[in-house]
Amino acid sequence: MELKKSNRSQTRARIALQGPSGSGKTYSSLLLAYGICKDWKKIAVIDTECGSSNLYSHLGDYNVLTLNAPFTPERYIEAIDACERSGMDVLILDSLSQEWEGSGGILDIHSQMVGNSFTNWAKLTPKHNAMIQRILQSGKHIIATVRSKQDYVLSEKNGKNTPEKIGLKGIQKDGYEFEFTTVFELDINHNVSCTKDRTEVFKSQTTFKIDQTTGEKIMKWCKEAEPHSKAEAEALIDNCGSIDELNNLYRQTPFIREYVQLFNNKAYYLRLQRDAVNKINRIQNGKQEKQHQ
Repeated sequence: MELKKSNRSQTRARIALQGPSGSGKTYSSLLLAYGICKDWKKIAVIDTECGSSNLYSHLGDYNVLTLNAPFTPERYIEAIDACERSGMDVLILDSLSQEWEGSGGILDIHSQMVGNSFTNWAKLTPKHNAMIQRILQSGKHIIATVRSKQDYVLSEKNGKNTPEKIGLKGIQKDGYEFEFTTVFELDINHNVSCTKDRTEVFKSQTTFKIDQTTGEKIMKWCKEAEPHSKAEAEALIDNCGSIDELNNLYRQTPFIREYVQLFNNKAYYLRLQRDAVNKINRIQNGKQEKQHQ
């Protein structure tokens, strides 16, 4: 066992996009992925939706791994392994719902098992958990789409009542969203609300539409988590031209405090510089006073 200082240096995005059919989950996940890595060739879609991800090939040269039934947890793990070996930076699981409710998924396997239902769940749950752990332990950014169960409500438009599709509970194991850093909820008009956000990047936004800048914001948060180097500290400290600027840097940039000696050296130099300037000013002021006498 080893006790280490906490940091987010290995942070990778874990994003879930939940919504009903037609809400734009696949399209939005591709825009998110591009915003994160800025390279279509480094994006891989693990497609369980009969090749639906190919509909957006006009966006860029991303990669598609078609995953057909049975949608067992083990096959999802194999697909993730294959994408990682291919050097992808962002993996899109489209969708995660098939592992739970699809042909050969957890519920399908459970329905075909004989014997005690509770005992059978004790056999299946570790399989599902292994897939979730594989997602969490991946060194790549992962975006997962999740279907919502659907219902319809009547909305008044132009004086007429029109049925509108809405998404309800996500089709996955209860509590799946706790495993993700950020969870986006999409409606049929492609509007997004952030129902979980451990990054706090989207806490001030109500509803919006996902585009590549959404991914850029997430990537910025991830990069800010990376450890800072001594060279970076030296550059920031050297750029300070006064004691006030140095003190502001110390207050506003926590990692600078790890390099106290660099900070003190710069402070000493700035004080010498300030004292020298003050001395020159006093001498010049003294000369001017004598000239006026």
